[in-house]
Amino acid sequence: MKKRITLKHIANQFDVSIATVSKALSDSYEISTKTKDKIQQYAKEHHYQPNSVALSLLNKKTKTIGVIIPNIMNNFFAKVFVGIEEKATENGYSLISCISNESHEKELKTMELLKNGTLDGFILSLAEETQVKGQYLHLKNAINEGVPMVMFDRVTDEIKCDKVIVDDFEGARHATNHLIKTGCKRIALISVIDNLSVGKLRAKGYEEALAENDIEVDQKLIVKIGKREDFETAMKIVLADKSIDGLLCLEESSAVQSLEIVKHLNYIIPDDISIICFTNGKLPQYVSPKITTISQHGKYIGEVAAKMLIDRLEGNSETSFQTKVIKTSLIERESTKKIN
Repeated sequence: MKKRITLKHIANQFDVSIATVSKALSDSYEISTKTKDKIQQYAKEHHYQPNSVALSLLNKKTKTIGVIIPNIMNNFFAKVFVGIEEKATENGYSLISCISNESHEKELKTMELLKNGTLDGFILSLAEETQVKGQYLHLKNAINEGVPMVMFDRVTDEIKCDKVIVDDFEGARHATNHLIKTGCKRIALISVIDNLSVGKLRAKGYEEALAENDIEVDQKLIVKIGKREDFETAMKIVLADKSIDGLLCLEESSAVQSLEIVKHLNYIIPDDISIICFTNGKLPQYVSPKITTISQHGKYIGEVAAKMLIDRLEGNSETSFQTKVIKTSLIERESTKKIN
């Protein structure tokens, strides 16, 4: 098997440094035309192909970004990743993607593994377990080591870096107000993400909308269902209260499950109960009736996060860290009544 030709091999051939060869092959003005011509001709004749890792070490840049996502089965995170990938490719960057699977330990080990490799920076959203434990030392260490980082969606104030967040508070507030405007008077909030920062913000938005409409917050209507609880049983207990006429589900899987339970209990949607959920994935669009959703614009979030990191890497960003807030949109479908 023929041995692959390297920058070092060419440098030895002409008794010059590896840096000189690299500059000659890049057609740098710093190298004489005569030397460039000789090196370029030799490289062509011997079918030289650049080694991307060697070049990245020489230039101290890899043009590679690490992406850590908590749950790839979540449609929102899948959309964010698409946005990151498109913006990275557009700017000549490659991605190494990993899934923490909501585990703090896996997030920590993944970050250590990638940080010790050839990466320029990170884009990540915190694992649920990381937020529950409040353990951010691995992130602080990365920042202290000078590793650029952009956090999105699930973030923490304890880490000083660029961030992209959704206006979850306003999204829930707007959705609750919409239900009230359609005539709903007893709106239950259904949360399976109470451990997460986004879940807490959405719950606050719900409570704010009730207060604005002089509706007292009824704690019995704030339903927090843990992973180990039986969702169907919990919902049937909630829906035993026949006065409930609206559901605000804080993520889409709980909305789809709630829809089926409500239908099984012979409620008519939206006449008896209206439903709105975060986020605007595929599931709410392919059930019957189709569910009104709060879109977080996941793909756009990914694009913004990637641009923020690339700008930081290439020296095009402001010195201070930035937090960009993405507004949500309400997409009306069949699960809510029209506003009169």
